[in-house]
Amino acid sequence: MNQERRIAVVTGGSRGVGKGIALALGAHGYHVYVTGRTTGEKAHPLGGTAEETAQAIVEAGGSATGAVLDHGDDDAVQRFFREVGERHGRIDVLVNNATAIPRELVKPGPFWEKSLDLLRIVDVGMRSHYVATHAAAPFLVKAGGALVVFTSSFGGRCYMHGPAYGMGKAGVDKMAMDMAVDFQPFDVASVSLWLGLVKTERNAALFDMPNSPYAHLAKGAESPRLVGEVVAALHADPRRMERSGQVLITAELAAEYGLGEA
Repeated sequence: MNQERRIAVVTGGSRGVGKGIALALGAHGYHVYVTGRTTGEKAHPLGGTAEETAQAIVEAGGSATGAVLDHGDDDAVQRFFREVGERHGRIDVLVNNATAIPRELVKPGPFWEKSLDLLRIVDVGMRSHYVATHAAAPFLVKAGGALVVFTSSFGGRCYMHGPAYGMGKAGVDKMAMDMAVDFQPFDVASVSLWLGLVKTERNAALFDMPNSPYAHLAKGAESPRLVGEVVAALHADPRRMERSGQVLITAELAAEYGLGEA
């Protein structure tokens, strides 16, 4: 491995937004660690594994490592970041993207008619982001000029999928703000990134349904790769620390940085 490569960790990168971010960072010269729970022995209905994402980066000329990791297991997460940090001496970018998506998330009806399984999005999402950043922090501080990104959404402010989802996203936004205060003396920026509707494997099924109410939104949806281009541009931005602690909107940053559809 080129020892000059910057080190990035993208959690939840088997598919969707995380995969797009990992691919973009790999193209920008980072060595990307991609985490995910899915393995070849236990395939996900939508396909993809962290190892496959890492392999795609390598095949494109980049450098990456896939890691099977359950972000609901605090001890495993702490071991993973300790191993990565001790191997390289630093972590330059951490993208907290791993989250649980309960099956009932988009089910119509009030929250009390749904099971408490919806709270998984708080456990593997908001809480697990805290654990990952806690474990990565000593190595982010050593890097100097590091960046922590939390993938979030407008659901942190408006009603979207109900109170469990909103609670998780609002908590992520506030976490990014408060961590920015602690990170500020160490030149580590912390931001929450609001994504629009993204062209993920999961959303593609919604767009393609017969008489889909979402079909008209497909044209304006963001690509997962574009989100990663925004993360790379934000890390390289000389004004990075001025943005620390803020909730930022992907589409607005993409326009500001002159990024087209990736």
